[in-house]
Amino acid sequence: MNIYENITQELRQAGSPDKAAHLSRFFKTGKGEYGEGDRFIGVTVPRQRNIAQKYTDADFSVLEKLIRSPWHEERLTALLILVYKFHKCKTEEGRKTYVDFYISHTEYINNWDLVDLSCYKLLGEWFMGKDRSLLYEWAKSEHLWQQRIAMVTCMHFVRQGDFKDCLAIADLLLQHPHDLIQKAVGWLLRETGKKDEKTLVDFLASRYSKMPRTMLRYAIERFPEETRKKYLIKK
Repeated sequence: MNIYENITQELRQAGSPDKAAHLSRFFKTGKGEYGEGDRFIGVTVPRQRNIAQKYTDADFSVLEKLIRSPWHEERLTALLILVYKFHKCKTEEGRKTYVDFYISHTEYINNWDLVDLSCYKLLGEWFMGKDRSLLYEWAKSEHLWQQRIAMVTCMHFVRQGDFKDCLAIADLLLQHPHDLIQKAVGWLLRETGKKDEKTLVDFLASRYSKMPRTMLRYAIERFPEETRKKYLIKK
C-alpha cells in the first residue's frame, strides 16, 4: 500500500461508530448547522496525532487527497502532518510551501477544531516579522472559517507579547453574529489578558457594552467574580 492508503486504513482501524455518532452531534453536522454534512470516522485527536507523526514524510499529493476528503479526521490528519512538516523544515523557502498549501486550502479547513489545532502553529509562526494583511482580508471576508483563522492565528503573536493585530482583528469582529467567532474573539482577548491584564482592561473600557454577551464572558473569564459581575451588569 502507498502512504495515503496506509493513513486512511489506520484511521479506519482506530475509528469507533459510537465516537463517530458523538462527534457528528458535537460538531453540529445537521442541516443548517455550521458543520452540515461533515462525516466522522470516530478517531480521537491523540490517535490522529500519533498517525500524523508516523507519516510526516507524506508529500503534497497525499496531503491534497486527505485535505479534500469528506471525512473530518482525514482533513485534520492532513493539517497535523502539515504542521509537523512545517516545524521540521529548516529553510524559509521550504516553510513557505507549507504556508502556501494551507492558505490555498482554507475551504477545507471548515470546522473550529481544524482551525484551532493548526492555524496559529503554522501561520502564526510564519507571520512573525512579516506582513499580516492577509489576516485582515480574512477577518473582513464573509467566510466564517477564514474569519476564525484570522483571529486564532493571533494566538502565536499574543504569546510573544505582540497584541496589536489581535486587538485590531478583534475590533473588526467585535459585533459578529456567530457564536464561533464570538468565542474565538473572547478567547484571544482572554489570552491577551493573561499576558497583560491592563491591555485587556483598556481594550474593554470603550467596547464591552457593544460586545455580544458570549464574547464578553469569554474575555473576562479570568477576572475576579466581582469584577466579572460589574462588566455583565453594566452591559
